[in-house]
Amino acid sequence: MQTLDWIVLIGTLATIVGYGTWKTRGSKNVEDYVRGGSQSKWWTIGLSVMATQASAITFLSTPGQAFHSGMGFVQFYFGLPIAMIIICMVFIPLYHKLKVYTAYEFLENRFDLKTRSLTAILFLIQRGLAAGITIYAPAIILSAVLGWNLTYLNIVIGILVIIYTVSGGTKAVSMTQKHQMAVIFTGMFIAFFLILSYLPENITFTKALEVAGASGKMDILDFSFNLENRYTVWSGLIGGTFLALSYFGTDQSQVQRYLSGKSVKEMQMGLIFNGLLKVPMQFFILLVGVMVFVFYQFNQSPINFNPAAEQVILDSEYSEAYQNLEDEQLAIFNSKQDQINNFVTTGETKYANEIALSNEADRANREAAKLLIKEAADKKLVRVETNDKDYVFIHFILNNLPRGLIGLLLAVILSAAMSSTASELNALASTTSLDLYKRSMVPGKSENHYLKATKWFTFGWGILAIIIASIAYLADNLIQLVNIIGSIFYGNVLGIFLLAFFFKYVRGNAVFIAALITQAIVIIGWWFDWMPYLWLNLFGCILVIVLAFIIQKLSSNSN
Repeated sequence: MQTLDWIVLIGTLATIVGYGTWKTRGSKNVEDYVRGGSQSKWWTIGLSVMATQASAITFLSTPGQAFHSGMGFVQFYFGLPIAMIIICMVFIPLYHKLKVYTAYEFLENRFDLKTRSLTAILFLIQRGLAAGITIYAPAIILSAVLGWNLTYLNIVIGILVIIYTVSGGTKAVSMTQKHQMAVIFTGMFIAFFLILSYLPENITFTKALEVAGASGKMDILDFSFNLENRYTVWSGLIGGTFLALSYFGTDQSQVQRYLSGKSVKEMQMGLIFNGLLKVPMQFFILLVGVMVFVFYQFNQSPINFNPAAEQVILDSEYSEAYQNLEDEQLAIFNSKQDQINNFVTTGETKYANEIALSNEADRANREAAKLLIKEAADKKLVRVETNDKDYVFIHFILNNLPRGLIGLLLAVILSAAMSSTASELNALASTTSLDLYKRSMVPGKSENHYLKATKWFTFGWGILAIIIASIAYLADNLIQLVNIIGSIFYGNVLGIFLLAFFFKYVRGNAVFIAALITQAIVIIGWWFDWMPYLWLNLFGCILVIVLAFIIQKLSSNSN
């Protein structure tokens, strides 16, 4: 990091935080604070919805996911446009008609207070955990790569978000997210075109795609019904639709984004905008990761991208064995140069097969390195992340981009962390204040009292998120971890809302009991790995509906 990078990084973040705080100071009441005065235009809603989902995890993990596994992860998002249409047709008109501040307020009108409170609590648990991870994700990676103190990074990111979120509420979140998305798109496009410019002169974009295809990175669609395959067309269309319905239709961090719209039409257009742009955006981010992979076909890469893991192994008795693996990796890299040049020149299948065999040897070497690192870490009684997917893109940024642009890409990562965390804190505070505090704990106070309470809850959830971030530990892949946490809770919550929308026969007691049982079963199913996590959304949704019907029927018969 040079002085220019620090100027770009600090200047970008300070401008976003300062502008958001200044423009949205002085909320007069809870409606102004929670719903932004219901004045947002459709493009603000669309960008805010997108920024809430596109956390730092997206821009750190997704390119690494593509580097290792290719473009297949994009199938995860195939259900999102379907979900956007359903939410626009069903959810938004109902929420607007009832003039609710939170999604869970609707459940009390339909069922009862305890069902509203339970659903709000389920949201608070999963979103509270996710808020901590959203801060932790960039902090752990930047601390490992740059040598920054992890705890200080967690605190700095958390405090920056708290400043403007407490000050301006929903309006501040939406306004800053527009600028954060501008920074994010600018940074990612610059990175993409720089990667292409770094490739050899005879490697055009088309040739780069051919090299990636020969390495199996362009296999986008998987129509198999094998549950062992985590990402398929079917898991994306079915499991992804239910996950997106739950997230965008019932998660307050997203519902609050579009409830700030001026009208039903503005809300609907904002979500349709998100639905149309989200899949291409994720495709592009994955393509950036694939281009990073192509770049490293012509430039030697480390056998493990996590510098902390590499340091552990080099300071251990396994360093010689690790060095041998690195020598093998270099031999594979050198032999692959001839294979790639022959394939690019002739396009013959036999050279593509040779590249595939070399990539298999490369993968085997990397797996062997991970095992060695784990053994070294276990022997030294230290915890280190052996899976380096989340470090691939940041390694490329720091080692290959020109000065100034490094600061901009780091600003992209931190802006994404701040935008998602701000939405989460805003939603956590609103749900705590309106669904629990105002409704069940301290009813009948003035608007000013609840406005102050919501600000204090925002501050409190921000501090809790920093604490969770400080005691968290990196998972197999961060983007998967957030989606796993969501999948454990979202199916159940979506089922509760579908019961409220479409099944008038079922009453509050039956839904409440069914939701408790379903949540326990889903957690057990996840723990014992009954199915890929995406299918938990469908499983939880169907289970709570079936159980609610059974309990309601038994209750009606007994009466």
